[in-house]
Amino acid sequence: MVEVRLTEDCMRLISQFESLTGAGSRDCVVDERNNRLIFVVNPGDMGLAIGKKGVSIKKASEAMGKKIEVVEYNSNPEQFIKNCFLPAQVTSLTFDGEPGAQMVQVEVKDEDRGIAIGKDGKNIFKAKKLAQRQHDILDVQILQKPIDGADAESAV
Repeated sequence: MVEVRLTEDCMRLISQFESLTGAGSRDCVVDERNNRLIFVVNPGDMGLAIGKKGVSIKKASEAMGKKIEVVEYNSNPEQFIKNCFLPAQVTSLTFDGEPGAQMVQVEVKDEDRGIAIGKDGKNIFKAKKLAQRQHDILDVQILQKPIDGADAESAV
């Protein structure tokens, strides 16, 4: 089990988020580069965090002055990484290396590739950061599917 260290600022943000949404949170990442807060909510609290028609998350976002994203925690690293990439559909995960120095290669549906990476790589950044904090995974990479010969010839 990885020990997540929370700063005083993160503890304050988690407390504020929990009081605004009613959802329990176990981690918070302040992403200054993308002007957002990422919360890892307890299993089963995703509905509370978002609220009916997104009301709770919008209220929290306005109160905190930043865009808020939520990822549902799962003790299974494979499921947790899939949760990080939602709504993109992960088709396969390949773990490589020893615990503490592990790398994960993620394959997503072709049509979800852009969603998985995100604008300026913000979604892959989120997955890498959270996988490292929650499951001690060193790196997360999205696999590039090779183009087979027939497709390559017809594309020319």
